[in-house]
Amino acid sequence: MEAVPARARLCVAGAALLAALCALPALTGHTTWGALGLLAALYALCDQVVRRRFGGTFYPVLLAGAFLLTPAAAALVPLPAALLSPVEHAPSLPRRVWRAARPALAVWAAARVHHALDGSAAVADSVFPYALLPAGAAVLAFCLVLTLLDGAMHAAADRVPLRRAWRGLFTRSLAPVAVHGLAGLMTAVLWRSPYGPVAALLVLLPMGVSCWVFAQYHRERAAHQATIRALVQAVDIKDGYTRGHSERVGQASVMIARQLGLDDERVEVLRFAGILHDVGKLGVPTRLLRKDGPLTPEERRIIELHPEYGHEMTRGISFLGEARAAILHHHERLDGSGYPYGLAGTQIPECARVVAVADAFDAMTSTRSYSRARPVEVAVAELERCAGAQFDPRMVGALAAALRRHGWRPEVTADEPAPGVPPRQRSHGRTTGAHR
Repeated sequence: MEAVPARARLCVAGAALLAALCALPALTGHTTWGALGLLAALYALCDQVVRRRFGGTFYPVLLAGAFLLTPAAAALVPLPAALLSPVEHAPSLPRRVWRAARPALAVWAAARVHHALDGSAAVADSVFPYALLPAGAAVLAFCLVLTLLDGAMHAAADRVPLRRAWRGLFTRSLAPVAVHGLAGLMTAVLWRSPYGPVAALLVLLPMGVSCWVFAQYHRERAAHQATIRALVQAVDIKDGYTRGHSERVGQASVMIARQLGLDDERVEVLRFAGILHDVGKLGVPTRLLRKDGPLTPEERRIIELHPEYGHEMTRGISFLGEARAAILHHHERLDGSGYPYGLAGTQIPECARVVAVADAFDAMTSTRSYSRARPVEVAVAELERCAGAQFDPRMVGALAAALRRHGWRPEVTADEPAPGVPPRQRSHGRTTGAHR
């Protein structure tokens, strides 16, 4: 028990005591043990499969128990799963007790609400759409109890304020549990129908497939994030002067995209584009990135290859989509004097015009070894001055409007100036807010 803080052990003990009190009437009253045993075994099986294969939770069977059984009997459904499932981290006893008590209390509350609204009769008689009302209320109760318990445990184990521990838990869990609740309701209705429990179990098959698809999506998304983090870390290690710059350009790009009213998919693409816009610096010699003093024309030409390097490096990353165009063209100018291809006006992809503004804005508002941060207002005024020649006025206006609404907290990426180097001496770009 040493690995579990005392307050967390107290939370586990309290939840276990409440769960035992909730389940006790099932041992002394009228309980349909056949249905309870089948649901408990089915939940244990589903819990094993889902946890091992998908790493998530599977609540349709639990909620079907809330719709079919008495509250006390429903509280016993999670018990076999908690006893049989492996515990990855020691100490196992309190973790196993918590794994049993947490869903027991949630499903008991759901069953109480469902019975109070006469949901059992609606399920037995297949009264639709009325059956959706008690089922929906039961789902809300289920989510609320899970939120209260998870927040209390987080506060007890990690010593964070309760308000912070509970923040966002309910809203994040409501949508997936609502879907599980619909599957549980369909299972309960078929169970009570002439087709019986066997037909009811068929509902779980498409739900299992949905869980698999959802898990695959999240795994793929996690792999995307890991790929981006690795690339950004590599750039930050190589060019320490701009550490944190990539994330801030991604943030500013998202602000512009949302102000423009772009859909969520394109906003995400622009976030990727902003974060990875300088990934091509991995192909530039470190001595040039860290050189004290101005670059020679030859060195400048080498530096200006980094957009093409970045474009080539990300060629095989399919999920980036049009973000690769932003990586390639974010140093182009509207008047055609940028690089690498000297594109002008609308020849420059929209995503590149967004990232160009975000990139220049962060360059001007961040302190580095070769330039001190400018106030946000000054940076915006400079962007507006160069709009039409260097930057797309529409993107500049979107950033200015977003900053007025949400503000900006500029980060310091390198506080110490290089010894003997004047503040602006190492700014090697040709354009406003330019940097290596």
